[in-house]
Amino acid sequence: MTPRPSLLSALRRLLRPLVKLLTAQGLTYPMLADLLKQIYVDVAVREFALGEGVPTDSRVSLLTGVHRKDVKRLRGAPVTGQAMPAAVALGAQLAAAWTTRRELRDRNGRPRPLPRLASQGGGRSFEALVASISKDIRARPLLDEWLRVGAVELDYLDRVVLRAAAFVPSRGFDEKAFYFGHNLHDHIAAAAHNMQGAAPPFLERSVHYEGLEAGSVAALAALAEKSGMQAVQTVYRKAKESEARDGKADGEKQRVTFGVYFYSEKLERS
Repeated sequence: MTPRPSLLSALRRLLRPLVKLLTAQGLTYPMLADLLKQIYVDVAVREFALGEGVPTDSRVSLLTGVHRKDVKRLRGAPVTGQAMPAAVALGAQLAAAWTTRRELRDRNGRPRPLPRLASQGGGRSFEALVASISKDIRARPLLDEWLRVGAVELDYLDRVVLRAAAFVPSRGFDEKAFYFGHNLHDHIAAAAHNMQGAAPPFLERSVHYEGLEAGSVAALAALAEKSGMQAVQTVYRKAKESEARDGKADGEKQRVTFGVYFYSEKLERS
C-alpha cells in the first residue's frame, strides 16, 4: 500500500522540529534509524497480530520493511517505557496542591507566595505544603532542587514563588525530557486515533491565525495561559475527586491526559 501524499506532507512538517532537537542534542540519523527499527518491530508484534497468533518474523518483516535478521534480533529486545523521575511525580503533586487549594491561592486564584518555614507561615508555608504531600521528603532539599530547575524563585521577602501554575521545569533536562515524551506521545496518539476514524474521537482543537503583530501575539499568549490554566485546574480537581472514588472500585482502570499549548513563530516571506 502506497502512503498518501497528504500524510507524507504532514509527517515532513511534524518531524522538522523533532529532527532539529535531535540534531542539537547529538542524536544522529543512524542512531534514530536503529531506534525506529526497534519501535517498528515492537509495534508490529504488539498491534498487528492475526487473530490470537503471534506474528512470525516474516510477517513482521513484510509489515515494517525491516530485514528478517534484524526482526529476529530486535523482537526479543526489551522496549522500556519512560520512567517518571521522582522529582516530577512529587513536583506535580505539590504544584497541583499549590494551585488548587483555596488557602494557598490569592483572591484572584493565583498561587500565593509562601513563607519558607512553618514557623513563619504555619499551614500556609512551603514547609507545610511539602509535609502535607510527603513525610519522607524534607522541604529544604526540595526547595534547592526547585530553585535549580527554575520551578520557583525567592522574592525580596524570602518567600517561595511558583514560577508557573504547573510544574514545568525551565532547566532540569531529565524532567523536561519526561514531559516532552509523555505529552507529545499522548497528543500524537490522540491525533492518530482520530486520523484512523476511530470512534469516539478524542478532543483535539486549536486556534491558528497568521499575519499578527508581536503585541497581538503577546496578548493572545497571556490570554491562552490564563484561560488554559483555568481549564487545567478544573479538570485536575474533577480528576482528583474521581481518583478517590474509582480507586475503591473493581474493574478496568484507564489513564487520561489533558493539556494545552501555545506556539508562535515568524512568518517566512514567500
